[in-house]
Amino acid sequence: MTALVPLDAVAPEAVEALLDRAFPPGRQARTAYKVRGSVRPIASLCFAAVEEDRLIGSIQCWPVALTQDDGLVHPMVMVGPVAVDPDRQQGGIGRELLHHMLDAAAAQGLDRAMMLIGDPEYYGRFFGFSAEHTADWRLPGPVERHRLLARGPDVPALAGMLGPDPGQV
Repeated sequence: MTALVPLDAVAPEAVEALLDRAFPPGRQARTAYKVRGSVRPIASLCFAAVEEDRLIGSIQCWPVALTQDDGLVHPMVMVGPVAVDPDRQQGGIGRELLHHMLDAAAAQGLDRAMMLIGDPEYYGRFFGFSAEHTADWRLPGPVERHRLLARGPDVPALAGMLGPDPGQV
C-alpha cells in the first residue's frame, strides 16, 4: 500500500537518490534548477510516496516569482520535480502525488498561480496547466516554450523574468 507523507519525513539522501534514478545525469544544470535558485522548498507542498518504508516517488514545490521589467513582482509556486522510481513509472504514482499536492495547495490558498516545466499533453490533460500565459516570460536558461506551463487565476500574462521569489531569498 502506498502512503503519501510529508517529504521532510524522508531522509534527504533518499530523495536525492530517487531524483538520480528518475532523471538523467546533469539534472542540477537544468533551467528549472536555475529558476528556483537557492530558495527553500515550500515544505507544506512537498510529499513522498512510500511503500513498505521505500521511497518510490516525490514531489517538490518552490516559491518563485515573475518580475516585470518595471520591478513589479508576481509570486508563484513552481511545481517540480515530480519523480517516480523508474521501476514504478506508469502506475499512477506521479498523478497521485500531483493531485495530493494540488489539494494541499488549494487548502492553503497557494493554488492561484502555479507553474512548471513539463509535458503539456500530460499536465494539461490531467491538471489544467497550459502555456496560454507564459509566452513573454524569460528564464535564466533555455526552455522549450511549449513546455513552460502555468495554471491558476492569478498567473500573470506579462513580460518579465522568472526566478526565485525575492521575498524568500
